[in-house]
Amino acid sequence: MTTESAVRTALGLVQDPHCEQDLISSGAVRGVGVDGSKVAVEIQLGYPAAGWHATLEALVRQALEALPEVEQATVTVTSRVHAHRVQKDLTPLPEVRNIIAVASGKGGVGKSTTAVNLALALQAEGATVGVLDADIYGPSIPKMLGLSGRPDSPDGKTIEPKRNHGLQAMSIGLLVAEDTPMIWRGPMVTQALQQLLNDTRWQGLDYLVIDLPPGTGDIQLTLAQRVPVSGAVIVTTPQDIATLDARKALQMFAKVDVPVLGIVENMAVHVCSNCGHSEHVFGAGGGQKMAAQYDVPLLGSLPLDIHIREQADSGTPTVAADPGSALSLAYRDIARRTAARLSVQARNKAIAFPNIVMQNT
Repeated sequence: MTTESAVRTALGLVQDPHCEQDLISSGAVRGVGVDGSKVAVEIQLGYPAAGWHATLEALVRQALEALPEVEQATVTVTSRVHAHRVQKDLTPLPEVRNIIAVASGKGGVGKSTTAVNLALALQAEGATVGVLDADIYGPSIPKMLGLSGRPDSPDGKTIEPKRNHGLQAMSIGLLVAEDTPMIWRGPMVTQALQQLLNDTRWQGLDYLVIDLPPGTGDIQLTLAQRVPVSGAVIVTTPQDIATLDARKALQMFAKVDVPVLGIVENMAVHVCSNCGHSEHVFGAGGGQKMAAQYDVPLLGSLPLDIHIREQADSGTPTVAADPGSALSLAYRDIARRTAARLSVQARNKAIAFPNIVMQNT
């Protein structure tokens, strides 16, 4: 007769490619039931993965049905997002479980486009997501998300986030005219960032994605010291100059005890839309080399594709504009890997609001 021990041994052989752990090691197995030749297993992932639930369910069922004497295997897969540890002496915001900072060492690597598509991809996988545009000098999130008009302030002190494509969003670009230059010194910029973060009425977010400006200046320092960040994602192109600056951003987070969840290599290859010829315009393998050097995962590589640029410029980024495309699926895979890497970090219990459970039925 099949035993619970045998079932758990079989589950220990099923790997989760997103967090690179087996189901037992990752703590995803919530319950095992054995009744003669019938087995029931409950799997609960610590990250949103709606697009992968069915595949995981099939993998687990296959592993269980390979056991002797198992005639029927019932598998349930759900997801539940927890709040995770932040920097010392900081606690998560009341309505935000996790803050993920998206950073790069230099401009022009597609960081903002990656940030909004990452947010949309996390949402597509089942999470409640917000985006904060922390680039005070050059805000681009309003245009990328098709947002306009000043946000409402019900009490004259706090502001409602603007919403589009299902995301909650806030940016200094929503509070000033589009062509108004922000001629501010560092202290004013950092104060503005803190106000945008703390005075926005975020509602039940699993993840708040913060799009940082390039570099390692005042805003980055403020974020590292005063904003409760659960993890960071570094965006780079394969080009040596880009990875050189991206290393500085990675090292900055390491010094302030913010885990780097991984690296996204953007503009990795260009495929000609006419002839199909592929060319590594910005070099090849830079992201992989950087990931290996610092022992962090390469979350994924994205192509240099005109559709990504056109869709962001139009106010409907790729994941929202063409959810079934290969590009959108690539963003969703990166989102699952990002959230999965965060899910294995230590939890923070200083936050509590109703949990959202995602289930494949």
